[in-house]
Amino acid sequence: MTELITGIGELTTHDDSGERRHDAALVIGDGHILWIGPAAQAPAADRQTDVGGRAVLPGWVDTHTHLVFGGDRSAEFEARMAGQAYAAGGINTTVAATRAASEGELVATARGLRREAEAQGTTFLETKTGYGLDVASEARSARAAAQVADVVTFLGAHIVPPDMDRRDYLDLVTGPMLSAVLPYVQFIDAFCEQGAFDVEETREVLLVGRAAGLGLRVHGNQLGFSGGVRLAAELGAHSVDHCNYLEPADIDALAASTTVATLLPACDLSTRQPFPPARRLLDAGVSIALATNCNPGTSYTTSMPFCVATAVLQMGLTVGEAVWAATRGAARSLGRDQGADAVGSLFVGGRADLQVLNAPSISHLAYRPGVPLTASVWRRGVRVDSDVRCERQGAQTTLGG
Repeated sequence: MTELITGIGELTTHDDSGERRHDAALVIGDGHILWIGPAAQAPAADRQTDVGGRAVLPGWVDTHTHLVFGGDRSAEFEARMAGQAYAAGGINTTVAATRAASEGELVATARGLRREAEAQGTTFLETKTGYGLDVASEARSARAAAQVADVVTFLGAHIVPPDMDRRDYLDLVTGPMLSAVLPYVQFIDAFCEQGAFDVEETREVLLVGRAAGLGLRVHGNQLGFSGGVRLAAELGAHSVDHCNYLEPADIDALAASTTVATLLPACDLSTRQPFPPARRLLDAGVSIALATNCNPGTSYTTSMPFCVATAVLQMGLTVGEAVWAATRGAARSLGRDQGADAVGSLFVGGRADLQVLNAPSISHLAYRPGVPLTASVWRRGVRVDSDVRCERQGAQTTLGG
């Protein structure tokens, strides 16, 4: 079954041309893009959807989430809003609740959050373990994550549980715990920060993960100058995430590497940390991504549009830069921005992961912050927004106004 999508007011593809097209159309089939071009030259298809002058763009690629958890930390959030400083140790509250939850409960929570994200245009999503912190709980979390997310990251090195010796815990993470999660994960991550793991401990975890065939990701420089950013660049990690505190040497190291700086603006608002220097990173030639960091403690949101709007309104990015960072830039941080199974861009032969906005242009994502603009979403060529109102006449579909 092929589908022609026409009536596009503005098409953002993030192909190598980088242009926004007008009066364009595209054809999808078998989960991929089959044709893109001027609407007047569109070929016939089995069915046609007229989006009525709306903007079409790639689906969001959310590359930093923590969806597998139990419990709630709203009291911690209120305390932080009242002036209490954020500390990594708050993770222990979620660890206790996650250990107490069944695998079915963990899957149900994660699936609910995934559906929430999809309703806002997210079509590809990473999530992490890291709230189990013992072998059985991390393995259960990894299995749950693999049932929900497109990519799973092992984050056993989140914090050291309070009842364990540091050396003993590192041996657990790099030995039995890694072996238990390995069938379900593609990346390994570590929280390189005061209160979590230092540079040499992080290096040890990442190198063992690399030897096991996993890609590298790092939580770095969120609460201070932790050294995580430079370590990520040195090791050629796919991504270093947070990046709130950067010295000139950190930016130089990123610019000389292939490591993507993944910025998490919703988390920065919730923890009242300074925003990363996004403009300086881009101007230095660093690739950046945007992600939600959805988690119960410091960023309980699945809204990529919120992150895009915040990056424009608070971090100095243009709308085009922010949308690129939330799509193709994010895909680059997973090594998924090239080839037939690439995400985050629309091109002939690529995956048909796309969204339609109830707006004529992507500029409305920041122009109308907080307004739910997602009109329709396709993932691998299949509509996933079954509750979106539309009008059908035979093989023709018109999105509702």
